[in-house]
Amino acid sequence: MALGSADIAYPLRFDAGRVCLDLLATTHPGERLDGVGALCAWIRGAGLVPDGTVLDHADGVWLAGFRELRTRIGVLVRGGDTLSHGRALRRVNEVALGAPPAPVAVRAEDGRLVRELAGPPGCGALLAVVARDAVELLTDPVARAAVRECEGDNCPLVYLDTSRGRRRRWCSSEVCGNRERVARHRRRAAALAQA
Repeated sequence: MALGSADIAYPLRFDAGRVCLDLLATTHPGERLDGVGALCAWIRGAGLVPDGTVLDHADGVWLAGFRELRTRIGVLVRGGDTLSHGRALRRVNEVALGAPPAPVAVRAEDGRLVRELAGPPGCGALLAVVARDAVELLTDPVARAAVRECEGDNCPLVYLDTSRGRRRRWCSSEVCGNRERVARHRRRAAALAQA
């Protein structure tokens, strides 16, 4: 699916609670990182770069790198066989060793200090940010215990449950939660109609 009208129906999502989990969400309801433009939109939306950062140098290598890291993080978060888990862990750790983009403070036109990057961000630097987030999530027992899979029908998304009482059931109350409430209402209405 290319950027355009189809994205209005399924916008990129940034509600999983961690940037590494937001990257996993780019596989549902279909491949969301379907081109360099979509990847750049995700990078900006995830907050990996400050507003206004130029990403004109992004290319297909970036796309392949983010998709590959997404796969590896998915294996670690969702589980898998020991061999796949070991390979995924090695790769995520390797990527996490990269240096993240260096921020600098600069004066905006109105005199405020704003964050920019010292130079154009490289793919490896941005991947390192996501991989480090995954390492932090996977090694923090409290955060790891709060990772949940959405209970929505046919929704494979995972999220960090930071709700009071840890009772969040859906990746998004507005998306899967709303679908569940509508389905429940229809079931009740159908049962009343048959009674």
